[in-house]
Parts: sequence; C-alpha cells; structure tokens
Amino acid sequence: MAKITSAYVCTECGWHAAKWVGRCGECQQWGTVQEVGAQPGSSRVQAANVSAERSARPITTITENALTHWPSGIGELDRVLGGGIVPGAAILLSGEPGVGKSTLLLEVAARVARSGARVLYVSAEESVGQVSLRARRTGALVDTLYIASETDLGVLLGQVESIDPQLLIVDSVQTVSSDQSDGLAGQPAQVREVAQTLVRLAKERSLPVLIVGHVTKDGTIAGPRLLEHLVDVVCHFEGDRQTALRFVRALKNRFGPTDEVGCFEMAGDGIAEVPDPSALFISRGTPVSGTCVTVTMEGRRPLPVEVQALVASSSAPNPRRVTNGVDTSRVSMLLAVLERRAGLKLSDKDVYVSTVGGVRLTEPGADLAIAIAIASAVKDFAVPHSFAAIGEISLAGEIRPVVSARQRRTEAERLGYSRIVDHESEGIQEALRQARKAAATTREKELDAAF
Repeated sequence: MAKITSAYVCTECGWHAAKWVGRCGECQQWGTVQEVGAQPGSSRVQAANVSAERSARPITTITENALTHWPSGIGELDRVLGGGIVPGAAILLSGEPGVGKSTLLLEVAARVARSGARVLYVSAEESVGQVSLRARRTGALVDTLYIASETDLGVLLGQVESIDPQLLIVDSVQTVSSDQSDGLAGQPAQVREVAQTLVRLAKERSLPVLIVGHVTKDGTIAGPRLLEHLVDVVCHFEGDRQTALRFVRALKNRFGPTDEVGCFEMAGDGIAEVPDPSALFISRGTPVSGTCVTVTMEGRRPLPVEVQALVASSSAPNPRRVTNGVDTSRVSMLLAVLERRAGLKLSDKDVYVSTVGGVRLTEPGADLAIAIAIASAVKDFAVPHSFAAIGEISLAGEIRPVVSARQRRTEAERLGYSRIVDHESEGIQEALRQARKAAATTREKELDAAF
C-alpha cells in the first residue's frame, strides 16, 4: 500500500510546514496555514484520451475570433483595456474604498446594456434598492440591466444560468463565499475558490467578467496573490479624495499594453470620462511670474502640466522649502544647481513649489520646468503661455534628454506651444536666457498692441 503523507500549506504564499502553526513562517500572515488533504505518496497521473475537439493544432491553423474586442461604451476604459472588452476575459478592478469603483462599473453596465446586451450586476455589498438609487442618480436605468444582491456563489451561478448575460459584474470578490470552501468570506481560501469559479465560468461561456477587488492598507490587492495570476487583466482605480480627478491604470493585461492611463472626473451625477485632461492641469489667465509648463508622461499619454513657484525673502536661519505635487528632495537639488550654476541666490529665501490640478510629478523630466518657474519667480518675469520646458537637469547644470522626448514635443506643438526648450539647449543658463527672451518678446508685443 502507498504511504499516506500529510502536510500544512500557507494559502497565501505556499509555504510548507510539518505541523500546524498559527502564523506563516514565510509571509508572516496569521490564520493562512491549512492542512492539505492526505494524498498517496507514490501516486502518478495517468494519461487521458484526448478528444478531437481538444487535440492540439498548429498555431497557423487557428483563426482569430472576429469579436476580439468589443467597446464598453467608455472610451477611456477601452483605451486602458487595449481596445475594449474581450469575450471570456476576467478583469479585476482594484482601488481604495470610496474612490468610485462601483460607480464606474455601474456606468459600464448601463452603456453596455444600452447597446442591447444583457448585463448582470451582482452586488454583494449593497442591497438592490441602494444600487437602484445610485442608478437613478447617475442615469443608469436600462431595461436589459439586471441587478442582484447575492453573497452566495451558488446562487450567483444560478442567476447567470437563468439570465444568460453577455457581461457579468461582481462587486466584490471578497464578500462572496462558497460552501465548497471553509472559512468566512474574504479569507484567502474563500477568495481563491470564488475567483477560480468566476474565471472558469468566463472561459466556459465566453462571458466577460468584471470583478471588484478590495485593497489593503498599503494599497495592494487583498487576498492571495493567486488572484492576480488567475485573471486576465488587473486594473487599478486611483485618485485623490480631495479632487475629482480619477485614473485607471492597467497593471496586467493579456490583451493589450500595460502603460495606458484612463482619465475620469467624479461629478454629482456620476463619473465622466476626460478625453483631453490638459485643461485640468493648466491655468489660462494673464501670464504671471513663477509659472512654467512641462509635458509629463502618464503611461503612453503625454499630459501638459503647469508648475508654479513662489519665492519670498526670509529672515529665519533655515528658509522653508514647501512642495505640493513634486518631490521635496528633487526641488532642493534644483535649488542648489540654480544657485551654483546659474548664479541665483536662494539660500536666504523661502521657496514654495506646486502643481496645478493636484497632479503629482515623479519623473525627472519636469526638472527644467521647475527650475524655470523658480527663476521666473526670483527675477520676476512672466513666462508666456506659448512656452514649455522638457528636460532633466544634472548636478553639472546640463539638460539631459528624457524618455519619449519626441512624443512630448509633438504633443506640446499640437497644443499650441510654439517655444519649447529641451535637451537641445546647452545648459541651464541657456534655457533661462531663452525663457527670459520669450518673456521679453511677449511683453513687447503686448505694449505694441496697447499703443
């Protein structure tokens, strides 16, 4: 008789233990070590007969499905997904509580339903009346949109059998439980069982499934990492609660690129897509000193962002350095470069640097715009609206090229920026001279027009 072996395995990371322990020795998670069922130690998997339908075929003989992508009705989401929703795809949407995941998916469900398709929206966190109330507020009342409030996986599958939808939305995977797995809803074993069942349902019925996933305190998706490996697409919905701007980023995508970004804006009547968000990050008043525009990359999308700076005299022994939307240490480095390489005395002044619209600049391509905005505030000259700066500044005062420099310049020219300073300038001093020259030329034209 074959020897019977038994072990304990962590459902979070797969760590093995000879006996049960309350805490995993690898990932340090509590309550994730479970006993694996007894298995014959010398058992072998026997080869099975393969039917003609499931036999392997040459890849050159496999034709592509005509419905590779079908639009969801929201262009910004389709951009992130690589052109639309693929039949049979399992899509995981994660995000912090209150960021607008349910509102976005309800809008997706309504737009798909308006095209004539049947959509099943299963809410395990809200009642049918609560979802209907939000649908009335956002204008998502469509006859082919079906709403159900279920927390049992078996009942959910019964709803799918009776309605036969073309799109299934589950909100959320952490609140649905199965009687085939032990533990409460939200525990790793339950999340894995529910996710595996939904993914298998999507593949067997060619039914696209949108799954909402909660995140932990550090921003990662709650539950086992197996959840991210099971699904085809992982999207993250993020945004600042203090502003109405929201972004959807693809962290994993088997059907398209992972460097696209969708831009949305939260409003009182729901969520609206923003195809051209450049107006959100740029002020269009009279040119004043201390401002400069740069072009940053959000995935593969170039976005113009305005940087503002304010410089004030200080009598304190340690002048203040206050930033909002930019890295404080990066600004401190740029201040040292401006003082050493450009001759601007800033050691006795308070410096405040911020971005317009609440956007955060983390790439070095905004260095030149920050430096010009600070110099503009110190020398009190107004950079015109037609001026843009793109480039990284080294400690030697050189301007280095950045990633996608040609694409940034093309986008700046498309938006009407006729004067663009980038790595083609010799250094920081030459860039500051071009900025002052552009300001002086604009001022002369304004005086000529006045007289």
